[in-house]
Amino acid sequence: MVISARALNRSTLHRQLLLERASLGVADAVRRVAGLQAQHPGSPYVALWNRVADFDPARLDEAVNDYELVRSTLMRITLHLVHAEDYRAFREGMEPTLRGSRLHDPRFTKAGFTAADADALLPGLLAYAGSTRTGAELRGHIEEVRGGPVEAVVWRMVRQYAPLWHAPTGPPWSFGTAQSFVTAAELPVLGDPEASAAGLAVLVRRCLEGFGPASVPDMAQFTTAPRRLVREAVESLEGELDRLEGADGTVLYDVPGAVRPDEDVPAPPRLMAMWDNVLLAYADRGRIIPPAYRRHVIRVNGDTLPTLLVDGYVAGVWRPVDGGIEASAFHPLTDADWEGLAAEAGSLGRLLAARDPHVYRRFDHWWAKGLPAAETRVLPC
Repeated sequence: MVISARALNRSTLHRQLLLERASLGVADAVRRVAGLQAQHPGSPYVALWNRVADFDPARLDEAVNDYELVRSTLMRITLHLVHAEDYRAFREGMEPTLRGSRLHDPRFTKAGFTAADADALLPGLLAYAGSTRTGAELRGHIEEVRGGPVEAVVWRMVRQYAPLWHAPTGPPWSFGTAQSFVTAAELPVLGDPEASAAGLAVLVRRCLEGFGPASVPDMAQFTTAPRRLVREAVESLEGELDRLEGADGTVLYDVPGAVRPDEDVPAPPRLMAMWDNVLLAYADRGRIIPPAYRRHVIRVNGDTLPTLLVDGYVAGVWRPVDGGIEASAFHPLTDADWEGLAAEAGSLGRLLAARDPHVYRRFDHWWAKGLPAAETRVLPC
């Protein structure tokens, strides 16, 4: 079966709950979309506002405080918010990537630490973090065990590798700049190739449920797992996946019975969070981001700006300003497009007003450097 590029776009939007806001609880919604990128604490709130009907941010606060949803370093070696019941399999699937990138990073080894050192530290560190500890306390524990100062880069690599959950420290967004940690409730098996392979197979299937149809390079992009391991995970699921073909001949995989909407299904406007996974989950970013706009949205240091979606594709960027949401379109939009974006801005403004009206202010420098806006409007909140 050949599937068009536009039909792939609609499949992504459907599975990411972006064709229609879903009547789901926040934990179920996070599970449905295979997790939310969460390196900015406010982004999961904006992401769920885009996806959940009548979204109440207090419900997300509760799910985080109860550790029903947990924040940890996972896919793409960055912070994600995932369902606690998914954490172990996801972490085991990410084990080779996290171990290689954190414990064999030249900055880690240059500081005099080895993977063996980290392995020796880990049991005591996890026991110490059995109750919530601040980052300073955990770094101090490592220094006490080592008998001397530990460079910041060492602590960063260890905490990103260790199976630690971020403990909520909010408000306004559950997690603040002063980080605290606690050991994962169910520890993953680390350093076991069989456990890692089984975990990656789970993660690959969940990736397809949330982002499919997708290619092996797409799944490798979503996870940052080596393509070889992703290909082996796909092969381990032989007979459990559908095989399709993209318009350019790319081999795509999908879960059987998955809904693939018609390419002509309307897509409503959306104001997407910074680093939203739909912008980053594919080797072919053109599924959501027109190639001409990619460098304006995904900046040279990896910052991924909050975007306007119009007809299912990135059409510009937005930021909160005094008086509303400033929307900058990269190409001319219709009056109907602006009306739809204005309605979304009014709703988003109400969410932000109760939390942090200038949620992404520290990224305003990207606007100061200039963006290729065909038109900019401040949409009242």
